[in-house]
Amino acid sequence: MGDFLSTVLPPGLIDVLSALIPPVVVGTVFCAFVIKLLRKEMAPRRMDGSLVSNDEAAQGASDDKGAAEVRGTEATNGTPIVQGGERAESDGR
Repeated sequence: MGDFLSTVLPPGLIDVLSALIPPVVVGTVFCAFVIKLLRKEMAPRRMDGSLVSNDEAAQGASDDKGAAEVRGTEATNGTPIVQGGERAESDGR
C-alpha cells in the first residue's frame, strides 16, 4: 500500500500528510467532546435543575397509558410563583 501512495503522490506530500494526521485526529476528538459538553450544558432546564427533555420523555410514555395528569403553570389567584422566602420581583422595588 505504501508503494502505491508513493507512486501517486509526490514524496514531500506523504511526509506532510503523515505529520498532520495525529493533530487532526486529536483536534477532532477534542472538538467533538466540547460540542457534546456544550449541548448538554445548554439544554433547557427547569427551576429545580432537571432537564426538560427527561420530563417530556416520561410524560410521553405515561400519555400512552392514559395516566398522565396535565398541570398548568399559571398561578390560580394571580400571585407570582416564588420559592421559599423569596420575594416576587415587584415586591418592594
